[in-house]
Amino acid sequence: MEYTISQLGEISGVTNRTLRYYDQIDLLKPKKINESGYRFYGETEIDLLQQILFYRELELSLEEIKKIINDDNFDQEKALSHHYISLMEKRNHLDKIIATVEKTLANHKGEINMSNHEKFEAFKEQQIEKNEERYGQEIREKYGEETVRESNKQFKNMSESDYQEFQSLEQEIIDHLIKLTPSKDPSTEEAQELAAMHKEWLSFTWPNYSPEAHAGLVEMYVADERFKSYYDKHVENGAEFLKEAVLIYTGMK
Repeated sequence: MEYTISQLGEISGVTNRTLRYYDQIDLLKPKKINESGYRFYGETEIDLLQQILFYRELELSLEEIKKIINDDNFDQEKALSHHYISLMEKRNHLDKIIATVEKTLANHKGEINMSNHEKFEAFKEQQIEKNEERYGQEIREKYGEETVRESNKQFKNMSESDYQEFQSLEQEIIDHLIKLTPSKDPSTEEAQELAAMHKEWLSFTWPNYSPEAHAGLVEMYVADERFKSYYDKHVENGAEFLKEAVLIYTGMK
């Protein structure tokens, strides 16, 4: 069975304008266009649109989705399994946030006593899950399972004030990086203060600090594109500048 663009829009909830845009950027092409210029979509296109919507739910950009579905190795069944797992993780996190909101409301009403640790538990668990998904394998290979487990435990047990300071310090590091990177001189007093600040930030979650481990981590910041992009999205060559500052700070250069 084939559907016009209006019919596909009606059953999918996607506007005609959006479907035309997907065609324009080669994300979802119609099965055929007749002599009058009308677009028609078949079962293959319907299934592909469903995949696109799944990926949108997971907050992927259209460019990222396009790369995935245009990959020669794209497997729809595997993609669906991945969607299922990812959405279940998302639901589990939302359940935790909802439970935290319910506890907070009950606490305000005087029905229960909610500890400060409980107020931030769901948010910290989300951060751990994100880090595990993005960097878990690499960090374990470099520092070992025990170090990662202790780091996660230390982060989860962080007090309210420490958690707020941890987040504030992270933003301060970014602010300094934006200010200092254009100078291209990681040896200045300000750059070394930045490196010391980074050490302080790491110490909130690292069970043990060593200059060697610190230097190894910033080397990874540059070598691994995922780490690199976190800093470079704020300022060009930010990861490289931080690495050089830390190598000087730790005496590794």
